Amino acid sequence: MPLSRPGRRPGRRTVRPVLAALTAVPLLALTACSGADPAPAGAVADIDLPAAEADGPLDLSGVCPATVVLQQDWQPEAEHGAMYSLVGADRTVDAEAKSVTGSLVAQGVDTGVDVEVRPGGPNVNFQPVPSLMYLDDSILLGAVTSDAQITALADNPVVTVASQLTTSPQIVMWDPASHGGATTIEEAAAGGDPLVSSGDVFPRLLAAQGLIDDAQIDLSYEGTPQRFVSDPSILQQGFATAEPYIYEEEIPQWGKPVGSQLLADVGYSVYPEALTVRADKLEEHAECLARLVPILQQAQIDYLEDPEATNDLIVDLVDQYQTGWTYSQGVADFSVRTMRDLDLVTDDPTSGVFGQIDPARMAEIVDTFAPILVDAGQIESADVDPESLYTNEFIDDTISMGS
Repeated sequence: MPLSRPGRRPGRRTVRPVLAALTAVPLLALTACSGADPAPAGAVADIDLPAAEADGPLDLSGVCPATVVLQQDWQPEAEHGAMYSLVGADRTVDAEAKSVTGSLVAQGVDTGVDVEVRPGGPNVNFQPVPSLMYLDDSILLGAVTSDAQITALADNPVVTVASQLTTSPQIVMWDPASHGGATTIEEAAAGGDPLVSSGDVFPRLLAAQGLIDDAQIDLSYEGTPQRFVSDPSILQQGFATAEPYIYEEEIPQWGKPVGSQLLADVGYSVYPEALTVRADKLEEHAECLARLVPILQQAQIDYLEDPEATNDLIVDLVDQYQTGWTYSQGVADFSVRTMRDLDLVTDDPTSGVFGQIDPARMAEIVDTFAPILVDAGQIESADVDPESLYTNEFIDDTISMGS
């Protein structure tokens, strides 16, 4: 099954189904503070912005839907900053439907359309993003990780049009003191301790590489810190952009650093949360995508350079949605620093273009994960054409992080 949030349905990411338990409360799987009243949903004061030049690259009116709907795979968080950064200050929050809508603002101009960003996970009953896209025609782009995309190919095929997170932030974490000061997954797992996760794709990958034994795979992770804190001999899944900060700064029963290594270092080569469109809608939306994809390429770069306002929005949305998920300013800021420091967001190493998909990497992803997904019973055949999973036709090859 593809790496996903617990609940173990295809198309969601692992870790943090109950990370509200980590960010707001010390140890047990509790909900967010119930005594606080959510901030009232409503419109923020309009801000005068120049309109995009008519029929210019930032003018989406007439070529895109009046409201561009973007579907994320989980609750609002800094890893999704590029999407949320497009929402203008005239935004309206629908706390019941769990969405935020406003003018689509790019590079300081009003593009002539609105944007609506929807969270995933519990907000959509844990439905995979490709399934949501086929259930709701209004969703133009969805965030889908490569292994989930392969899983959905038979019934809900989507095509990746751009990458925003270049490298997966997923990690295996452990207590250094309980594992002899280990600095790698291989060292930490050498003693045979359980690797606790909510899904079996990355454990199967590690086992295939001889980094763990099959007997170490433990699929009982529920997203709370309780077991890790009470039994520091285990290894556990996590995100480099969250858990190291949360465990050290926001869980007083732990309150110290964890050891970790990126799964990307040991073969988890997927494009995480890539921007995808329904395969049967690609041609229909081609004119829109030709302008929108470069906007999204640049939005990620601009967000990482100046994340403050968007992080404020993300934290506010979490508070207004009141789903039991919590997300602090500290985690948001840490996430941005980590994306920068660990080079999780970079230009495509082959082309030097930000957001472009590397054909050789996509072929490697298929070669690595299709057999694992067959073994996991998620797909029937490993005969998957890598070229069916992506297109670079809408990428602006002048956009890079160095430009």
